[in-house]
Amino acid sequence: MLQAADVSFGYRDELVVRNASVEVADDGFVGIIGPNGSGKTTLLRLLAGTRAPGSGRVTLDGVPLTSLTRTAVARRMAVVPQETQLAFEYSVLEVVLMGRYPHLGAFAVEGPSDIAVARHALESTGTLDLQDRAFSTLSGGEKQRVIIAAALAQLTADDPAIVVQPFRAATILLLDEPTAALDLKYQLSVAALLRTLHRGRRLAVVVSTHDLNFAASLCTSLVMLKKGQVMASGPVDEVLTPDRIRELYEVDAEVVRHPLTGNLTVTPLGTGARP
Repeated sequence: MLQAADVSFGYRDELVVRNASVEVADDGFVGIIGPNGSGKTTLLRLLAGTRAPGSGRVTLDGVPLTSLTRTAVARRMAVVPQETQLAFEYSVLEVVLMGRYPHLGAFAVEGPSDIAVARHALESTGTLDLQDRAFSTLSGGEKQRVIIAAALAQLTADDPAIVVQPFRAATILLLDEPTAALDLKYQLSVAALLRTLHRGRRLAVVVSTHDLNFAASLCTSLVMLKKGQVMASGPVDEVLTPDRIRELYEVDAEVVRHPLTGNLTVTPLGTGARP
């Protein structure tokens, strides 16, 4: 289990996250939602260990992240950023092979087993046919799938046999606004991919997003952030209510269960700001 307990973090004198607590079970699918500037990305970074909290602590299976090596953390958790900018021209396969860095010794280069892991990750994300393409030539949706493949390659163990088996230890994929720059088709494609990976592997998922319908269609639990504080957390049905949406976004909304998908659907009705 990944757990943040009363964590706070600030830049200079301004707290961005205040006394936030989050739990991610080994089979969890957690959505972090809130308006722009609410601290979603910062909380995700605290969970990933790329930022150290000023107070509180983050633990992985009860062990503080600060007591683990970066290599040990990287073998258990991988982050998919909102955007990926590369300094040089790399092929898709080369980008995915970058995910193998926690499994290589100093000055070591990727071997046949690493290439097998990378190709399996590409296959899992439906991008194996792109392996020889230049990453820069891909569409936004294709790039996002390739970066997810790199994260999967990072989380796969050294044993070559693991490429055709579920992950042995619980691993965690953290994604920051994974559909922010994608059109509707690719949003649905990434959502379907994340759903498949979560169900088919021992893989917990944490996703920060401003898209309430995306979160409702995928997540089993939500963390609602307001000005860096957890306003509500728990099962989707309990968190995503008209009253809480009004409190968080100052917008009136209808929340109903869609008759075809069975998912909660949020429809904004108008500004709900109160004087």
